[in-house]
Amino acid sequence: MFDININKITESKTPNEGTFLQTPFWCEFKTSHGWQYNRFDVNVKLSKSYIESLKAEGCEKSTFTNEDYNKSFELAVLNRSFLKGLFSIAYIPLMPELPFECTSEEVINAAMADDGETVAVVNQEFVTPETQTIEFAFLLSELSKALKPLLPKNTMVIRFDPEVTFTNLEDRDLFNYGLKTVAWADKLKLKKNKVDIQPPDSTLVSLEGTEDEILARMHQKWRYNIRLSERKGVIIKKYNGDSAEISSKIDKFYELTKETNARDGNASHAKSYYRDLILSSAKQLKEGKDVPEVNLYIAEHEGDEIASIVTLFSKTESVYLYGASSNNKRNLMPNHLLQWTAMKDAKAYGSKYYDMYGMPPEGKDENHPMHGLYMFKANFGGKNIHRTGSWDVPLNAVYYGYSWAEKLRAFWHKKVIKKIKGR
Repeated sequence: MFDININKITESKTPNEGTFLQTPFWCEFKTSHGWQYNRFDVNVKLSKSYIESLKAEGCEKSTFTNEDYNKSFELAVLNRSFLKGLFSIAYIPLMPELPFECTSEEVINAAMADDGETVAVVNQEFVTPETQTIEFAFLLSELSKALKPLLPKNTMVIRFDPEVTFTNLEDRDLFNYGLKTVAWADKLKLKKNKVDIQPPDSTLVSLEGTEDEILARMHQKWRYNIRLSERKGVIIKKYNGDSAEISSKIDKFYELTKETNARDGNASHAKSYYRDLILSSAKQLKEGKDVPEVNLYIAEHEGDEIASIVTLFSKTESVYLYGASSNNKRNLMPNHLLQWTAMKDAKAYGSKYYDMYGMPPEGKDENHPMHGLYMFKANFGGKNIHRTGSWDVPLNAVYYGYSWAEKLRAFWHKKVIKKIKGR
């Protein structure tokens, strides 16, 4: 279906744009924590044979030419070895995108509008993710075949977290069902992984407009909580890797992280992980490199450090990466003021939106165990999105044992341990 040409490259043309997970900065940071990393320049075209087959079948897509999908993009591939190098996985975060640009939601909604008296006339073919399931399934499969010779020989699976987003769960589930159906019908080695690597569900807060306009899009109670925190004397301080106090502040963040984990039953990285991330960003920025800016924010009240977050700003996005808070003085709403302060700084930096980075998709239900987390993130006025989650292309039989072990581990940590701890 596609003609794919891949070349290994050493430098990126857009080092601080797109998803941060694909930036050289992030990938190089991950290499200091157990991963290997390669970057590729990829060109993909529709194959002539596929176009001819469409014409022969009289398909409505038969007007396609190999210039309709002729894209070049950079692709970062992370590799991690297990069992002393016996096997490894290749991981591609938030790539690739859909083959064809989708019709905007505004156009579709206008065309589907029905006021009971007039019916809109549709004079164009809509392009949606669902209309591209065949092409996308083959893109993942054929991209994997092209990548395989360029990866370590012990690679057992290529795992994708595609950058395909939906505004409601039903459309996402329909798309994933379509991919599974195509994979089965066309005997593609493409499987939906039950354990997602990146959080597939999130909410994106637009940073367009004035600060007052951003606040106006928030829930009224959230605006009140921000002002309450300010009135009660909560102060937000920002630190980066060059700050004189950064070592002690990272210690404090980690202390708050352990307190949060004990309260919520979560796990976290080692302290060195957070330290390396913050320091490496500051070091490279000081060297004049075009890399994302990583900051540590701490909320203080009368000398007590009561909450903290770590953020990443790039030219495309800003992301709330990690957060932690004390059990004390939670009534002062420091987390609301922390997020609002980071949003203002991200807007000043030039980011287009602020990603709350992960939320329970069904959390709107008051009976959901993570309802509070959902409401905290959703009420900042963002747009909820739902990505496909992780998809695997197995390369050998070892993968199936590894996949089983992954599911067992996830069940143990998310179900058994939390139940034992009463959560």
